[in-house]
Amino acid sequence: MSATAISTTAAASTRRTNDSGKLILGTGLAFASLILLPAVATQIGLGASLTGALRIALMRASSRAIGGSSAGSEGASASFSCH
Repeated sequence: MSATAISTTAAASTRRTNDSGKLILGTGLAFASLILLPAVATQIGLGASLTGALRIALMRASSRAIGGSSAGSEGASASFSCH
């Protein structure tokens, strides 16, 4: 196996590891926003509007973690827009 083939294989392996990490982080944030946050908010008595705002923030963070976009706020706000 040549040095180029080895470095290409190593780069592909690193890319898969990074993608797996992003997917795990994004899934964890989505799980937190859909399951954990409402349960905790109910237990401590947070209002619905504050809980909704926190859920949106966690979903945006999840989307950015998976997509890797640093300027994802415009895309996320367009998807949550009511216009």
